[in-house]
Amino acid sequence: RVTKEVDAASKEAKSFLKRQEKEKPQPVAPASLPTVSGVKRPSGMSSLLGKIGSKKQKMSTLEKSKLDWENFKEEEGIGEDLAIHNRGKEGYIDRKAFLERVDHRQFEIERDIRLSKTKP
Repeated sequence: RVTKEVDAASKEAKSFLKRQEKEKPQPVAPASLPTVSGVKRPSGMSSLLGKIGSKKQKMSTLEKSKLDWENFKEEEGIGEDLAIHNRGKEGYIDRKAFLERVDHRQFEIERDIRLSKTKP
């Protein structure tokens, strides 16, 4: 079981509350229930055993790693620092884009030199 504290006004909290409302059973009037003879209703004990015996959802390795990383960032308080660092010039995405632009420019220069040598 995983517990996470979020701000009450956040999207995640609102979606959680909507999910909770959907999961609540709606009160049904006894008169509206169909009475069909021969239909076996689950007894109280067997339905409880069925709920207890049901398999729990397993957490994948990827989900576990993501959860551990989020918890680590929260405990260390480095979430904002990481966001700022990744947006700056030293960020991975910016570095990859820069190297790609340099490689493309170098290719264009070499292509122009080759083309100029072939034309007399």
